Amino acid sequence: MELVSNLGREQLAEEDSPLALAQAYETRDKLMATHSELAEEGAIQIVIIKTTGDKILSQPLADIGGKGLFTKEIDEALINCEIDIAVHSMKDVPTYLPEKTILPCNLQREDVRDAFISLSAASVADLPAGSTVGTASLRRKSQLLHKYPSLNVLENFRGNVQTRLRKLNEGAVQATLLALAGLKRLNMTENVTSILSTDEMLPAVAQGAIGIACRSNDDKMANYIASLNHEETRLAVASERAFLETLDGSCRTPIAGYAYKDEDGNCIFKGLVASPDGTRVLETSRKGLYAHEDMVMMGKDAGKELLSRAGPGFFGRALMDLLIF
Repeated sequence: MELVSNLGREQLAEEDSPLALAQAYETRDKLMATHSELAEEGAIQIVIIKTTGDKILSQPLADIGGKGLFTKEIDEALINCEIDIAVHSMKDVPTYLPEKTILPCNLQREDVRDAFISLSAASVADLPAGSTVGTASLRRKSQLLHKYPSLNVLENFRGNVQTRLRKLNEGAVQATLLALAGLKRLNMTENVTSILSTDEMLPAVAQGAIGIACRSNDDKMANYIASLNHEETRLAVASERAFLETLDGSCRTPIAGYAYKDEDGNCIFKGLVASPDGTRVLETSRKGLYAHEDMVMMGKDAGKELLSRAGPGFFGRALMDLLIF
């Protein structure tokens, strides 16, 4: 087999965390199962790259630059031919891909819902007034406070899944919310107290979806990873990312979006923007054909509607952050 990487093997990169590694191994296993030549010993090497988002845990993501902090170093390694394939959590991928890269594949999406985890309460509704909930997500914070304004939400509750569960067990917070997809991939669902419906907590754009990128001029790698693509997931992610791109949102703007196929085979899109304190929450929805052009248009149209309804100033701070970054 002709190999194209500098080290003589296909190199697949992920950021350094147990969940990131689980996603990398999932991708590796699918490649090995689909392409016999990649099942040979040494054909695929997983390269761990520690990103800025993994290194700086003392500040909220919004204060240090937002989404791109979990992909920047990996993108650079890909462009510089240090790796051949990059595996990303799609919710961390900025709406604009770096030049010279493509992302032709989304693996089949995991459960998009958020999990509630607590040692003292069976659900969010059961938390006493004044209880502290830890999260690193303004999306979760704003939706929580909108429904339960008596809660105290600790915003800078960062670290990997294991770290957050340890902080919970140590009593730093009374509860936390984590993506159910990550807990499933880590085989840690025994920690889940209850699962929030998407009506209770609309998920982040592309939550639960894995994306695989390669260089735009690398047809061999593009063909490998395109063979793993789950088209229903790819279309849903495209719709949600069109919504996010239209809003031009950053980590300072709570934004949620979810596209899915209903029982009749149509696409249902739901979108939300909010003020960080949860006092203002704007929602919208769309229904249309489950096809790429239609779904992207639904996402864009929903974004334009919420921009109009939010009015001037609602996104002002977020846009300024993007310009600075």
